[in-house]
Amino acid sequence: MSLFTLTLSLLLGFQFVHAGLPAKIYGVNLGSWLLIEPWMMPAEWISMGGEICNDCSKCIQSEYAFSEKYPDTVDAKFAKHWDTWFNQADVDDLLENGLNAVRIPLGYWIVEALVDRKTEFYPRGGIKALRRGLTQLKKAGISVVLDHHALPGVHTPNQMFAGRCTTDVQFYTDYNFHRALVWTAVMTALSHLDPAFETVASIQAVNEQIMDASKTPGYGEFSKNFVKTVRAVETLLNIHYKRGHRSFDDRASSNFTATMEKMSRTSTFSLPVAKALQDAVPILVSLAVELKIQTSIFGLSSLFRKREALVTNFMDIGWQHNNPSNPADAAIGPQAYDSHLYYNFGGVAAPNEEAHMRHICNLNRIETNAALGNTPLWFGEWWLAPMFEASDEFLRKFADAQKLVYGRSKGWFFWNFKIEQSDVIPADYPRTRSYTECVRRGYLTKNPAAVHDPHVCDPYITPAVPA
Repeated sequence: MSLFTLTLSLLLGFQFVHAGLPAKIYGVNLGSWLLIEPWMMPAEWISMGGEICNDCSKCIQSEYAFSEKYPDTVDAKFAKHWDTWFNQADVDDLLENGLNAVRIPLGYWIVEALVDRKTEFYPRGGIKALRRGLTQLKKAGISVVLDHHALPGVHTPNQMFAGRCTTDVQFYTDYNFHRALVWTAVMTALSHLDPAFETVASIQAVNEQIMDASKTPGYGEFSKNFVKTVRAVETLLNIHYKRGHRSFDDRASSNFTATMEKMSRTSTFSLPVAKALQDAVPILVSLAVELKIQTSIFGLSSLFRKREALVTNFMDIGWQHNNPSNPADAAIGPQAYDSHLYYNFGGVAAPNEEAHMRHICNLNRIETNAALGNTPLWFGEWWLAPMFEASDEFLRKFADAQKLVYGRSKGWFFWNFKIEQSDVIPADYPRTRSYTECVRRGYLTKNPAAVHDPHVCDPYITPAVPA
């Protein structure tokens, strides 16, 4: 038996009981950990050798630009950042604040084999940092959503969170859709096979794709293939994701490569999905060796019945305009939807307290999304920053109102778990965007399920108009 076959046979043999999502999510994003957005930590970024400018495409203000500028030192500098920006002390803070889930933004380059090193520049070693953090989160009992935040080819223009600030958006092509599906297959397999990933309960396909659907050709079909890829991996592992689901007849085999070969010769999976799985196999073999994943062969029948399928996750249909595809059409098995709401960027409510409170207290996104099949819904990004200079009193009210409204959904993830506090960053950033600072200041309650005033929205509710 070759090392290739042996490694995957061992991987297939290892299973564990998988932890699902909490009934109600009270979470935070681990932003700028494994995908740096320099605006959140400008002093550290500058000390590393980065730059801050008004147009992020014009200076060293993305992971791509940094890696291209410092090819010989980028890995060491980022390794230090990964160890210091999120570590055990931060996990302890999450527990101290009663949080039960995190959303982890990731770039596609965390699966290093997907990077074309001739034309693409990103740090190496992030997968080891991810496993270290996931192990700490598992010990704390905190559920995890792996968020594909930065896609191959760049999926949205001039955004630090895309990993590269550029107008040259190339994600919406067959080549990069394929790379994203390979990423999906690898992350799904690791989530089911690597003990460090035990509390990973969901994978998000794409964070904040371009809002104009006419500029995202092929996205609807990619969404369907994303779900099919997740479920294909689970089928190969005999993980049942819906009632009546059946896996391969040889599902008890420990020879994963033989099963893959059988799959490639049949019409069980579509060509894009089959190709993604095939290209993921050597990557998984390499990772198993590199990461020294401890595997053993167990009897499979009893363990498989305990394993929960991952929750596939998309931005909700309301994120896009101009005749978008409905992500609900892609659902196979458990699926959830993500809504983001930021007031300070404009276009939501007039820049005054009354308008902000009326808008949030009358928000109907949950009901609108449910009518289109986008349920359960969670609010994956939000913060307290309004469009105006806010008093402490208003921020307490605004925090209560948002938590009350978002609490009617599956739950929420605040952006961000922390923000740098330094002379370089605007003072209002940590005050309105750092969860730990908002709790310290009393805007957010120590108990995430609680609010200061459960009736805070009463004066702002607009009476329903009789039919």
